[in-house]
Amino acid sequence: MTDINLPAVVKQVTEAFIDYERALLVNEMETLDHYFWDSVHTVRYGVAENLYGAQDIAAYRRVCVPVGPGRELYNTVVSTFGEDYATVSTQFRDGETARVGRQMQTWARIDGRWQVVAAHVSIDLSSLQE
Repeated sequence: MTDINLPAVVKQVTEAFIDYERALLVNEMETLDHYFWDSVHTVRYGVAENLYGAQDIAAYRRVCVPVGPGRELYNTVVSTFGEDYATVSTQFRDGETARVGRQMQTWARIDGRWQVVAAHVSIDLSSLQE
């Protein structure tokens, strides 16, 4: 049976995710690149883009509008499976609009460090209905 949510592993993934989010808010490209698995198999689906491979993800980051400093996360859930696999799910507000965003990342420990191997970012359209 796989060990789920081992405290030490949850702590490691949480720390990596927090640092990833810090880098996102300050648009620190090298750190963001470092957190994504450097592979053609890495996938990131965004609100308006589908990116395949770490090179496409890195190129997109250099031309997209950076995340604003008002971004706030909530309902963040870190789930780990064994010592080398995890998911991080969160919702966010951009601090400028009423939109609610959702973000899911699949993390894997590869060569001793935690890396995002798949990510999905979307806007919850139901949050725009009144």
